[in-house]
Amino acid sequence: MSKLNPEKLYVEYVGVTSTEPIMPRRYTLTHSDITADLYLTIGLDFAYDKLNFMRDEVLGEWVPNNGDYVYYVYLYVDSNFIPAFTAVRDTVFRKELPLALEAIRYGDNDFFNVHSDLDYVPIIVYFQSTDPMYNTVENWGIFSDYKID
Repeated sequence: MSKLNPEKLYVEYVGVTSTEPIMPRRYTLTHSDITADLYLTIGLDFAYDKLNFMRDEVLGEWVPNNGDYVYYVYLYVDSNFIPAFTAVRDTVFRKELPLALEAIRYGDNDFFNVHSDLDYVPIIVYFQSTDPMYNTVENWGIFSDYKID
């Protein structure tokens, strides 16, 4: 797992502020394979215009849960080109997801400072695939696990 380099993270707010609202608040994290820059868009909707043909983005959102919240992450594991690459994509997502969660937590730090209780809600990850072996839902801890100083 790589550690987040904050100088390589670029954050854009679209229709939301750095602290409000909780809902709807959706995150789209993309990256450049060439520069290793990370691009985090935080908005009322997912930034579908930022997605690329590889579909290697990380999408996330806050969802109500029994009077509290849970954070859902959506990962498109299937390969658009070669179905056999699904296993490779699954491995890469699992390796890089901690970095992605660090980027989301760091990139929206003002929000977490105001809503500190959200550091302790479950992060539920949907690995989305047409192959039942890779189509899974998993608990990946809480955001305080991914907080960097």
